[in-house]
This record gives sequence, structure tokens and C-alpha cells, in this order.
Amino acid sequence: MKNCCLLFFMCLSCVGSAQTNYEVDFYRETPDVPTKYTAESVMVRMIDGLGLRFYWATEGLRSEDLAYRPSPEARTCEETIDHIMLLNQFLVNTLKNEPISVSGEDTSKLSYTVKRQKALAYLQEARELLTKGGKKLKTSKFIFQQKDKQTTYPFWYLINGPVADALWHVGQIVSFRRASGNPIDAKASLFTGKIPKK
Repeated sequence: MKNCCLLFFMCLSCVGSAQTNYEVDFYRETPDVPTKYTAESVMVRMIDGLGLRFYWATEGLRSEDLAYRPSPEARTCEETIDHIMLLNQFLVNTLKNEPISVSGEDTSKLSYTVKRQKALAYLQEARELLTKGGKKLKTSKFIFQQKDKQTTYPFWYLINGPVADALWHVGQIVSFRRASGNPIDAKASLFTGKIPKK
């Protein structure tokens, strides 16, 4: 039990270290498309797509939406947000070549508003690392830390693992909120990433 508590607080402190000076509404629309096709610019656009979808999937959630779960053994909507926040942190850690410690307990005691902010902030930080920080995917390592053992994977595994998983879970939130009577706001075009002018 003591080890579980220690791991939980370690994960919480890692989550707390995300920069909070990012603009929450940054992903209300997607930024302009990159001007060059590189591995890094394609990854940035994937991050932008995830950010846009997460922003709108979690915009305007009510307490009953956050508590919704489709079955007793499924995660609630809020627990799904916790998981996405952790997956987004994996992206930042990988770009910084920092190990990822997973306790198996993704839940956080932070408020929904703070979780949403942090999940979006991780995506903005990852974007900045690739656009302004000069990070290269070929030198970024996905490093799992389990007790005293480290396992390292190339960046490819982050794409088909945590990034794809985060997109999958954003779709779950959209489905959950529809089932709880609060469908996603249809005013944003998720294809163009823009809100039509009235």
C-alpha cells in the first residue's frame, strides 16, 4: 500500500510539473498548417488534431457527464480524461528523453478544469518542443521505467501506442457525453479545425 501511495504522488508531481502558462483556448481552433513536410511537422499536425478533438470533446462537460460510464467495469468520462492527461505527458517525456513511470493508477485528485488544462498544456508543450525547441523524432526515445528496469523504444511506438490511444479515448468521451445527454458542440469543424464566422 505504501508503494502504491508513493507511486501515485510521484505521478501526481510529474503531472503538476507541466507548464501552466499555456493558453487553454489554444486548441479551440487548429494553428495554421506547417509550411514544410518533415517528420516533425507531420507529428505537430497530429498533435494539433488531438488537441482540437480533446478541446471540443471536453468543452462544457457537466458533473453528470464526468460521472458517466457505459458499464460498471468501464472508466468514467473523468477517469478517461485522467488517462488522456497521462498519455499526453508521455509525449512530452519522450520528446525530452525522460523516462515514463506508470503505476497502473491513472486517476488524479485534481479538478476537472485543472486536468483539462494540463492535458492541453502537455500537447502545446510537445508542439513547442518540435517547432521551437529543435527536437527531432529520430533522437527521441520512448523510455518506460518499471522499478529498477528501463525499456527503451523508438519514437514510432509512441505514435501507435499513446498518441493513437489518446485519440481513441477522445472518441470515447464524445460517445459518453452524447449518451449522457450533452453532445459535442457542432459549431467547430473538426475537418478544417476552424469555427465558421457568422
